[in-house]
Amino acid sequence: MNRINKSSAFASVAIALSLSLSLALAGCGGSGIPAGDAPLAGAAIGGDFTLTGSKGQTVRWGDFAGKYRIVYFGYTFCPDICPTDMSRVAQGLKALKASDPAKAGKIVPIFITIDPERDTQAVVGEFAAAFSPDIVGLTGTPQQIDAAAKTFKVFYAKGEAQPGGGYLVDHSNVVYLFGPDGAPIATLPTDKGGDAVAAELARWVN
Repeated sequence: MNRINKSSAFASVAIALSLSLSLALAGCGGSGIPAGDAPLAGAAIGGDFTLTGSKGQTVRWGDFAGKYRIVYFGYTFCPDICPTDMSRVAQGLKALKASDPAKAGKIVPIFITIDPERDTQAVVGEFAAAFSPDIVGLTGTPQQIDAAAKTFKVFYAKGEAQPGGGYLVDHSNVVYLFGPDGAPIATLPTDKGGDAVAAELARWVN
């Protein structure tokens, strides 16, 4: 499991501190959001990016305006965590679609690679489609990916070459839910399975 090492431990602590700071600053600014509302309300997470879709088209954050957005950063060569998280996102969406198709129709799930060296537009497209035809797979230049990761408070680091060739990428694995206005709402509990993801989506999508 490529995320269980010192770099991943640092990433987990860093993202927790980043979220805490963002929320604390939002509270000081008097956002007017009542206690017990969306966990990430007011946090400085997410924003503009310019990336490339599976068909080579330019994709921007603003293209998803009006939609709830599930955002996950990972990579297609990930041996375990990324496929598991994406599978549970897909399961959650499928369950919500069965119980409340109107709500499910308001959501667009987005997979953004943190390994643009190997994850070409075709590769991310195939990876996303393997879980659900609804998932949007995005890649970009290393500079574009780095900028997007920073905007979404995602930490990653390329690992050393493996004996059999290739490499792993250490990264934080957080699944974010954003509202139609692009503001962060909550994280999705992929560690608890697809049903838990569906329940969390049903809670926040109006």
